[in-house]
Amino acid sequence: MELKKRVGCLHAHYSNIEYIEKALSSFEVELIHFVDPALMYRVTADENFLTSDAQNKVKEQIEWIAACNVDAILLTCTNYIAILQEDQLSIKVPIINIDEPYFDFICSIQQPQTILFTNPATVEGTLERLNKYADAHNKSIDLEIVVIEGTFDLIMKGQKEKYNHEICKFLKQMMKEEKEVISVAQLSMVDAAEMVESETSMKIINPLDTFVHFVGKRLEL
Repeated sequence: MELKKRVGCLHAHYSNIEYIEKALSSFEVELIHFVDPALMYRVTADENFLTSDAQNKVKEQIEWIAACNVDAILLTCTNYIAILQEDQLSIKVPIINIDEPYFDFICSIQQPQTILFTNPATVEGTLERLNKYADAHNKSIDLEIVVIEGTFDLIMKGQKEKYNHEICKFLKQMMKEEKEVISVAQLSMVDAAEMVESETSMKIINPLDTFVHFVGKRLEL
């Protein structure tokens, strides 16, 4: 009997576990979850916490997970992905970034589009990676970036229902403004996006849309 592949998943918040468990439920994989919200608190609230400190912390986390006999490491936090410097790692375990298939989809769209965030600290790093991806694939993208202010603290405090409510309200307002292509950049925003989709005819792109197929290919499942 072939052993299940083990995937170590690094999350910035416990709420992301449910998304990944559901998304990969059809695969014969063992998911081992590691959750550390403290880094996001330090990055967003501690002015004395340097970028180099964040990079060292993520490197330490990744190498710790790699030592747990995993076949791959999945990063579900866009901030972790942006902070990580893979060329400084001393591991051979492949790293799967949840935003790679999302970037690919975004870059395939040839009309103006709006990308929503709730965590302002995630925006710069995500856009830097997205633009590099677009340049590497000779793609031109027309983006409007919008941060839903005052919401990210809600999910970090465990107030998921209120967090989803605020995102839903914002999405519905944007639809009234006739924005044609809207996406949410963070995994924590998927529930709200799907709620609005179920109530309207609007398709809202999210990082899980193409994720399952992408992971299957990377893990050779």
